[in-house]
Amino acid sequence: MKRTLFYVMAFLLVSMYSSVQLFAEIKLPAIFCNNMVLQQQTEAAIWGKANKNSSVKVTTSWNSKSYTANASNDGNWKLKVATPKAGGPYEITISDGKSLKLKNVLIGEVWVCSGQSNMEMPVKGYRNQPILGSADAIAMSSNPNIRLFTVKKATSLDPLDDFTGEWKMCEPENVSEFSATAYYFGLMLQKALHVPVGLINTSWGGTRIEPWISESGIKNFDWVKLPEKKPVENLSPQTPTVLFNAMINPIVGYGMRGAIWYQGESNRNEPKEYQKLMPGLIENWRSVWGIGEFPFYYVQIAPFDYGPSGLNSAYLREAQLKASTAIPNVGMACIMDIGEKDIIHPAHKEVGSKRLAYLALSQTYGMKGIACQSPVLKEMKVTEGVVKLTFDNAPNGLTSYSKELSCFEVAGANKRFFPASAYITGTGITLMSPLVTEPVAVRYAFKDYIVGDLFSTDGFPVSSFRTDEWEPEK
Repeated sequence: MKRTLFYVMAFLLVSMYSSVQLFAEIKLPAIFCNNMVLQQQTEAAIWGKANKNSSVKVTTSWNSKSYTANASNDGNWKLKVATPKAGGPYEITISDGKSLKLKNVLIGEVWVCSGQSNMEMPVKGYRNQPILGSADAIAMSSNPNIRLFTVKKATSLDPLDDFTGEWKMCEPENVSEFSATAYYFGLMLQKALHVPVGLINTSWGGTRIEPWISESGIKNFDWVKLPEKKPVENLSPQTPTVLFNAMINPIVGYGMRGAIWYQGESNRNEPKEYQKLMPGLIENWRSVWGIGEFPFYYVQIAPFDYGPSGLNSAYLREAQLKASTAIPNVGMACIMDIGEKDIIHPAHKEVGSKRLAYLALSQTYGMKGIACQSPVLKEMKVTEGVVKLTFDNAPNGLTSYSKELSCFEVAGANKRFFPASAYITGTGITLMSPLVTEPVAVRYAFKDYIVGDLFSTDGFPVSSFRTDEWEPEK
């Protein structure tokens, strides 16, 4: 009798152990959790870990359809689910014998938001550095159709599969800590499109662009040195590839509409290199995501007094302007009018964010009648000492809002620039200077810190620009 009982107990223990092994708990990356947003009307990828060689079933409540995938020997699995038009909330059930349910899932528009401190800056502002209107924005921010995800800062020499973060509801306490640039951008999209919006903020203040590019992408730039793959204590976030590996790679393949970017201050002394790195980053992300030339919109850095050392930041703004036309489906939001002399983080965050949203609404979502681009110099003509400039992206003309234009300079062949008197005419700008009788070059707002005073009648400021290609003075 005792021996029989022993065998029964042993059998039950083995059975229980086998059951645990057979039905190991599904493990999902942090990006897949309650309150998430999936990109609408697409084949959205879902992936994770399960018991090795097990069959994983994913069931979506919006169509009651099930999808299956087989986990590999290391337990990894991945599949794609068809998403409907925007809506929700829905549920997703994932099982390899033991079920896991994701609740309060929305279907809508997903945007990845990245860069350095001006993207990271929360709606509540930094210490002693405010966001204008933040109190009202936070108090009125409750919105069930916006979801927020902030990636915890991390570095890695090798690509990671996961990071730390969670989808949060759009409520005052969460909005207060979330990226202001991303929030205001998403808020305008949600109001204009009337669909749910998911915002993934993965940013790190003070970082250069090189850490945000993958190893395969950075190899295209022979002046960038790849780090050695050896253990390093306190790995610097300025190391090439390490932020891509830790803060971008875990979401590569996640269904999204596009990306917004706010970075450049930390690369201001290498404008020629940045002019290549900016489109390089975009092409790199597009390559690894594998969903085509998704839209990528970024904010041009604002004027700021960087002091006597280093290169005039207007050269970096010029590089950003040129990069905006280097490859397709890219747009730049100019903020020449809201820079602050002594604070590198403009308080008027909503202004720049809305300019990103205008780009998306017009160029990505095809909404008619929306202006979205700043005027750009088209042509310069000189006649008897008088310079005439014409501009693209100004169908209704230009304006200074009744203020005197004070940001233009002209130079002769001696490369010495002098202030120019400038006037808005029917077709553009006319300018002259009694100190330059034979002008050969024009510069507009080409300084570290300056407040731009030339706009389209839609309110979009003209970027700093120059007509010469003279090397900067060291």
